[in-house]
Amino acid sequence: MSDVVIVDAVRTPVGRFRGSLAGVRADHLGALVLKALLERTGLSSAQVDDVIFGCVTQIGEQSANIARTALLGAGWPVSIPGMTLDRKCGSGEAAVHVAVGAIAAGAADIIIAGGAENMSRVPMGSNREIHGEAFGWMAAERYELISQGEAAERVADKWSLSRDALDDYAFASHSRAAQAADAGYFANELISVPVAEVREHSLTEPVGMLLADETIRRDTSREKLSTLKTSFRPDAGRITAGNSSQISDGAAALLLMSADTAKRLGLKARARIRAFTTVGVDPTLMLTGPIEATRKVLDKAGLTLDDIDLFEINEAFASVPLAWMHETGVGHDRLNVNGGAIALGHPLGASGARLMTTLLNELERRGGRYGLQAICCAGGLGTATIIERI
Repeated sequence: MSDVVIVDAVRTPVGRFRGSLAGVRADHLGALVLKALLERTGLSSAQVDDVIFGCVTQIGEQSANIARTALLGAGWPVSIPGMTLDRKCGSGEAAVHVAVGAIAAGAADIIIAGGAENMSRVPMGSNREIHGEAFGWMAAERYELISQGEAAERVADKWSLSRDALDDYAFASHSRAAQAADAGYFANELISVPVAEVREHSLTEPVGMLLADETIRRDTSREKLSTLKTSFRPDAGRITAGNSSQISDGAAALLLMSADTAKRLGLKARARIRAFTTVGVDPTLMLTGPIEATRKVLDKAGLTLDDIDLFEINEAFASVPLAWMHETGVGHDRLNVNGGAIALGHPLGASGARLMTTLLNELERRGGRYGLQAICCAGGLGTATIIERI
């Protein structure tokens, strides 16, 4: 089995819900990150063996295999296949896992993996509304079916997390993201996106460029967060829009290949995939997957928590990384150091690739060696990956 390396990684800025990217289809966002990777590395599209994308709400303009429509929209040869997968919030990370497996097995040399989702244009859950309940009666007989928001409340119950602790964490996410953006820490990973106006569901010509994440709320304060109403338990809840991830739009992708291929092509590998895993956990509590996935991926890599320089745990809700810190003992100084989905948004199918792109760049900036990311997924799943900076 050959080493698999990351040669480059890019992402679009993340657009606020019904914001600047509301006029840009998800497959168009995907086409932009595909083209950017080739422009940055000098590769030809004909050298790419496959494109694998994550996308969660695969309906309407996000259906029909968005990986394939994105590469065709980018003008790539029709001989290049594409595959789109759904592992809920971990879809973009799972796309990387599938690509790594194919390359390591010798089935491909070069694959671009990532994800795209425009939640302004294709509402979360709209596929379920049309086609019925996500769980059939056999599963419903065995497990209590609750929303992710209620699951986040139950995580807060189990780990005795207060509303103050959740809001403190959310404020830190925005503060860290704002500081990182101002310092230019995201510059190397971002591409610009032509922004179009939306008029009666039709698109006009581009009217400008989105150059930076528009989800960071620089004007928020700890006091403002404390005034927000709870979303899932009106009387005694703790989860609010302010301490949850933002519905948003974006795309991200990584250029992956075998170490031998990178050497043959004269390309510098930025990191190698050291280990990856996916776990299943209680589908009712649902959001504890990162805890078990972290333990399992460390075991696979033969590493300990102390070996890891930086962690990215997706901020689906503030209770998720807080519970993870309680269980692992890892401090906030190594976790989501440039903010997370509370500030930077959570375009579902793209988030796994966005986290890995940001993690890679921050490892390089700090001169760290190992980074670990993990994501909780609806239905009781957890994805995790360890990358090693070269």
